[in-house]
Amino acid sequence: MSNKVADLAGPGIGNYDDVARGLPSDYESLLTPKETMKALYGVKSYIEENLAKELNLMMVQVPLIVTKDSGMNDYLDRDGSRTPVEFPAGLGLDKRIETQVVQAATKWKRFALKQFGCDVGEGINTDMRAIRKDYFLDHDHSSYVDQWDWEKVITMNDRNLDYLTDTVKRIWKVFVGAEAYAQEMFPQLKTDKYPDLPKELYFIHAEDLLAMYPDLPRKERETKLIQEHPAVFIYGIGWPLADGYPHEMRAADYDDWVAETTSKDGKPMHGLNGDILVWNHVTKRRHELSSMGVRVTKETLKQQLEISDQLEFLELPYHKAIMNDEIPLSIGGGIGQSRTYSYLLKKAALGEVSVTIWPEKLHEICNEKNIFLLR
Repeated sequence: MSNKVADLAGPGIGNYDDVARGLPSDYESLLTPKETMKALYGVKSYIEENLAKELNLMMVQVPLIVTKDSGMNDYLDRDGSRTPVEFPAGLGLDKRIETQVVQAATKWKRFALKQFGCDVGEGINTDMRAIRKDYFLDHDHSSYVDQWDWEKVITMNDRNLDYLTDTVKRIWKVFVGAEAYAQEMFPQLKTDKYPDLPKELYFIHAEDLLAMYPDLPRKERETKLIQEHPAVFIYGIGWPLADGYPHEMRAADYDDWVAETTSKDGKPMHGLNGDILVWNHVTKRRHELSSMGVRVTKETLKQQLEISDQLEFLELPYHKAIMNDEIPLSIGGGIGQSRTYSYLLKKAALGEVSVTIWPEKLHEICNEKNIFLLR
């Protein structure tokens, strides 16, 4: 069971020997660096335009920095292992402002729905940038994070698996369209070596996935599944499953992972959230594209904070706004931009589509395998 515990939080492979063994030895980029940038910005425009159409979203500005005492920052999980970058701001103030660089805009977006006057069925999308300093830096985990962080106003009647499923399918339609668009721009991206995305996602609950592979930790269960179904959405991430462990840790104050639901065959389940995962034909590994969910109500927020031993968060402005019904019910998610580009453009590493810091050890490993990271 120790492997299951280790797999609950903290992304990345964990050591560079495993990174070296895992990266492909026969890799050759299908695009030059110049072509890659042209394709990347074509895909970016396509996805933003079509997410707006499918989900009724508008693009808005998004913060890179929030105040520490606002409660707006995303803590990513609930074990406290991944902490934000902090610094004092405001030279000349009697007391400088305690600030944090965002790890994601997950909570800010729900507040922003009210700020931008979004009605039911309307939402926002952002070109979010973040820093996550507590990542192991490998071919698909970076300290620099770019996401389409989106959020949409819903009603109490929308808080169900059918609404979540329909939303996921709309997002998947955009991914499939973006792949076709990229291949129109650069036909060499369509190749028998790397199959296209399937037109439909396979949906499964984390509880059912555990029942299929009860002795495997989470990432190994996911890998087994997506080798059979190369594009999946896994429901119910955060609630303890039959083995006593959640599929993966989730923060207590945005996605609703305690809500009671029912599977198609009538089994009681929990959670109104989930992840889109695909099989990466270049790296031969699981590849997460998006995490999303119906957001907490004031009742489920309190329940999840109690489970996580974080009830003190209820004194923060963001959490008070939920408890006082000052911000709307919503659904939202984050779509990894570099994750999406690297997959659709058939890349072996995020560093081929994103300029950030990488350890020299990773540069050396990648260079040996004909993978050239941008500097």
